[in-house]
Amino acid sequence: MLSRRQFLSVAAAAAGAGMGALLVSPRIAFASVATERRFVFVIQRGAADGLNIVVPYAEPAYATLRGALAIDTSNAPRLDGTFALHPALAQTAAMYANHQALFVHAVASPYRDRSHFDGQNVLETGGASPYQFKDGWLNRLVAQLPATRENAIAFAPTVPMALRGPAAVTSYAPSALPQAPDDLLARVSQLYEQDAQLRPLWESAMTARGLAGDAGARQDPASLGKLAAGFLSRDDGPRIAMIETGGWDTHSAQNARLANQLKALDTMLAALRDGMGPLWSRTTVLVATEFGRTAAANGTGGTDHGTGSVAMVLGGSVQGGRVIADWPGLAPRELYEARDLKPTTSLDALIAGTASESLGLDPQRTAAALFGQAGAVRPLTGVVRV
Repeated sequence: MLSRRQFLSVAAAAAGAGMGALLVSPRIAFASVATERRFVFVIQRGAADGLNIVVPYAEPAYATLRGALAIDTSNAPRLDGTFALHPALAQTAAMYANHQALFVHAVASPYRDRSHFDGQNVLETGGASPYQFKDGWLNRLVAQLPATRENAIAFAPTVPMALRGPAAVTSYAPSALPQAPDDLLARVSQLYEQDAQLRPLWESAMTARGLAGDAGARQDPASLGKLAAGFLSRDDGPRIAMIETGGWDTHSAQNARLANQLKALDTMLAALRDGMGPLWSRTTVLVATEFGRTAAANGTGGTDHGTGSVAMVLGGSVQGGRVIADWPGLAPRELYEARDLKPTTSLDALIAGTASESLGLDPQRTAAALFGQAGAVRPLTGVVRV
């Protein structure tokens, strides 16, 4: 027999719609804060290959290292005299041309080993090593702003690590089950009307359901972007969001798989942009992965776990149309441990600078709050117009 708490979870899940597929079971997690600006963090779980996303076509060693995996840039958007964008990122290229997107290359967190679990933990917690912190940097970012809600409910098995911590957040991952009938929801509401502990949780669940509205939480990236925009664009909706994507671990058959992943990401980002409407000018999206992939192709048509990768920043207030890169080169002596793109830019610094500027916070104080002692991380500023 289900306990009341278990039934609440089942009923709340039944209140949602399905979402998943091309981005490998993506989930959205929200935090509600008092600001008119929006900040979205998109994590690429699995170690996305930065060298084939933002392609260093002018780098002499690139084609040799990649062989058959090298991207043909004859049909790829040229970003500048050194880099081109993967052809699957057509909408992202349009944002770049409109100065609403930029890329940061040869970027990495402090993590230097090659475990997905440990690398994602470092990326999400903001630590210098795995499991140094028990809360996430995105939760600490929420704490820098006045809260507008006391509590929230998770529509997912767990809140993403980046959002875990003492600041109140909510997560929303609609179930693939059919929509629950209104009669059932009304009966459950009556059941918890006099329950001081469970009534606020149920009301929060129904609020999230109402925010989702007709956003169309179906199993495709466009619906995911539309759903996120539906939450973020409402006056009473959240201002900070996290979107999880997976499937970036391309050990084999990389070219086709990466193209599909990037097309799905591109579609989702475009749907988010279009769904935000005029509020896109107050929205900043940061896309990052736990680490990159090897500079050279492996023997199975893919690449293995590496170090340096690329991050993206998009939004109507982004000072875009540029690639930020202290390019280390890909010659054998220039590679990290003779195999990886060497990181020359701190991902923590990019996060601190982008998050603070996008939400109107002091960069130094934000960096100290998100990543430890003051001065440990020097925020990369000038990314977003303030």
